Amino acid sequence: MDYSDDLLRDTLRRARIIAVVGVSANPVRPSYFVARYLGLKGYRVIPVNPGLAGQVLLGERVYGTLAEVPDAVDMVDVFRRSDAVPGLVDEALERWPELQTIWLQIGVRHDEAAAKAEARGVRVIQDRCPKIEYQRLMGELRMGGFATGVISSRLG
Repeated sequence: MDYSDDLLRDTLRRARIIAVVGVSANPVRPSYFVARYLGLKGYRVIPVNPGLAGQVLLGERVYGTLAEVPDAVDMVDVFRRSDAVPGLVDEALERWPELQTIWLQIGVRHDEAAAKAEARGVRVIQDRCPKIEYQRLMGELRMGGFATGVISSRLG
């Protein structure tokens, strides 16, 4: 998918609360690292993982499903296989009628589920990582794709 920098920047600026589906408690797993990074950038990150439900991760209670998350979220970031996406999209659309964005991580795509969400006015980003896009748009990525370690405020 080809997304303009303006669209990606706008998506990241509008989000405040992000539910990360499939987050791991293992700090070397990409889902943990991305969730932690987004939290360091000022987003409130709500972890969703049925295997960790009830635990605390990154300062937030972990929920087993999107339906269990008590607060409204602006964005759902999905770290699950593509075949899980339709159910997650249905759950997110039912739970949050005002949801802004469904973001599918690198390697995750489901065009039919994306079309369903977009028909409801929800922006869908597929096969991209919000951490990488944030770093790229904020000039934090350098040669070879490595982060410089610079901490800056949210795309402000």
